[in-house]
Amino acid sequence: MNKKLCFGILGTASIAQTAFIPGVQGSRKCTVQAVASRNPRKAAEVAEKFDIPVSYGSYEELLRDSNVDAVYIPLPNHLHREWTIQAARAGKHVLCEKPAALNAEEAGEMVEACRKAGVIYAEAFMYRHHPKHRRIREIVEGGEIGDIRSIHGCFTYNNIQDTSNVRYQKHMGGGSLYDVGCYPISAARMILREEPVAVSAHAVFSPEHEIDLMASGMLEFPSGVALTFDCGMTASPHCKLEVHGSQGRIELPLAFGWEHDDEPPQLIVYAGDTRREERLGVFNSFSLQADGFADAVLEDVMLPFGPEDAVLNMRVLDACMLSARSRARVQVKAANR
Repeated sequence: MNKKLCFGILGTASIAQTAFIPGVQGSRKCTVQAVASRNPRKAAEVAEKFDIPVSYGSYEELLRDSNVDAVYIPLPNHLHREWTIQAARAGKHVLCEKPAALNAEEAGEMVEACRKAGVIYAEAFMYRHHPKHRRIREIVEGGEIGDIRSIHGCFTYNNIQDTSNVRYQKHMGGGSLYDVGCYPISAARMILREEPVAVSAHAVFSPEHEIDLMASGMLEFPSGVALTFDCGMTASPHCKLEVHGSQGRIELPLAFGWEHDDEPPQLIVYAGDTRREERLGVFNSFSLQADGFADAVLEDVMLPFGPEDAVLNMRVLDACMLSARSRARVQVKAANR
């Protein structure tokens, strides 16, 4: 097939400009057809900067564009539900930034709206499409590190000087758990292929903004494995994942971020008395994500992470937030309830 999936971008957020649009333009099966902003001048500037054919001064106008097949939503978290549902009603497929919504109920409404409209929905966890995460499963299934005993993830950064950022706005879905804690949580679920049953989380809340600045927690899985994690917006930058087994461990020094040629090894494997480093090549996870989404839309290939995954991840985040605020262990709401 020569047809490419034509994306429309709802918003001009930094993630769209620095990562998603360049990723799509570097993909094999996608193109950016249009960009919209509530500020027409800003939309036009972004369109000119990236050589995008059309710009719009409203999201509604973009959704009426018949040349747009799918939309990418990089809007603040509190707008994900509204514009996913609007896009679905307009017949557009939806790739929505993480976290999916403000809670699991909203995420469920979004997934149901897309199902009813016959369009595809996916949560934009771009890191999952990098082959190093598939490689983790290969190593584990090969038995090299034995049985998984625990997983630890860390994703922190420090932007305390930028409190006007949407990440500091409670009503917009700000906070470290929503922004970066969602990554190690989704990674543990992906690696273990099961859902946690309970969480215990502790957070440092900003009295001024009422959002979690830093959080640490533990997820309990039915197999007996636990994920421990740290996430924060006011801590030294760190982005690591470790999978500990009965006979070895796997480390990802840069687990969730964007890679460059000069980054450390993608995987470090300790097995018995041996240590080795693996590099699978430099990949643009945003390009891989776009092409995977295009395969689902254009060729009816099953998404590697279906729409229900977004609801399941939000259930865990809901439990983490409740645990952090109540300072109590919280059971994760079971699926289909």
